[in-house]
Amino acid sequence: MNKIVVFFLFLSFGFVQAQQLNCTVTVNAQKMGNPNQQIYKTLETSLNEFVNRTDWTEQTYKQQEKINCSMYITLMSHSSDQFTATIQVQSSRPVFNSSYETPVLNINDKDFSFTYTEFENLVFNVNSFQSNLISVISFYTYMIIGMDKDTFEFKSGDANFQIAQMIGTVAQQSNNKGWSQLDGNQNRFFLINDMLSPTYTEIRKTVFDYHQGLDLMTENSKAAKEKIKTSLISLNKLYNSKPNAYLTRVFFDAKSDEVTSIFSGGPSITITDLVENLNKISPINSGKWAMLKY
Repeated sequence: MNKIVVFFLFLSFGFVQAQQLNCTVTVNAQKMGNPNQQIYKTLETSLNEFVNRTDWTEQTYKQQEKINCSMYITLMSHSSDQFTATIQVQSSRPVFNSSYETPVLNINDKDFSFTYTEFENLVFNVNSFQSNLISVISFYTYMIIGMDKDTFEFKSGDANFQIAQMIGTVAQQSNNKGWSQLDGNQNRFFLINDMLSPTYTEIRKTVFDYHQGLDLMTENSKAAKEKIKTSLISLNKLYNSKPNAYLTRVFFDAKSDEVTSIFSGGPSITITDLVENLNKISPINSGKWAMLKY
């Protein structure tokens, strides 16, 4: 087992000062009969403290290095200490030598149920299941950190993804939806297992190359667009073996608007082949690809 992973196994996670995230957690209780109940505000405050004050990696991040992200929880029902909800998770990272933040993750998880008692302590331990609330939030925290790392160095998010996978494995005992391959083919189980599978290495290479292209944009925008184009076309390799890959959808859920923007202005490059491939790889976004300027 990777030594980094073994190191994480014995960590106890508490509220300390070496945080890695700059995360806004919002709890939307508008669908509840009484949205002014204090418990919803307490839950939101507790989650913000949990995510932002926990030291997830034992690495010190300067304030400007913290990962900008958000978790938007929409409560669907609440009875006693039982909640059902959805959670929208988004993250971004700065593009080199610019003020622009590029989206990295944008995922909407509809299989989110949990128990919560007002003022209960939220403490994460990778080796044991505390609650589905803690497991889901911690899982996506590690996904955010791992995916951020992958944009800077190829497959450098592995240690964080391995922790996310361990969270999922432990959480399966709870029988909460989203952790098992029996719960559908686009859930947390497949998100993390596919991310670590050699079968899907190509999409992680695309993620790295794409962001290297973005980081080149202020220096040489034409060369940057060519690099981004090449990274996107390379997804053909994955499409040929896994035409409906969940990770492809996850990638374009975050990037489709940005891709449209990149290739709709600035220095002109040939994109006929790019548009053809995008329509094949991600047909759900065909309306956006139709906006690309040849």
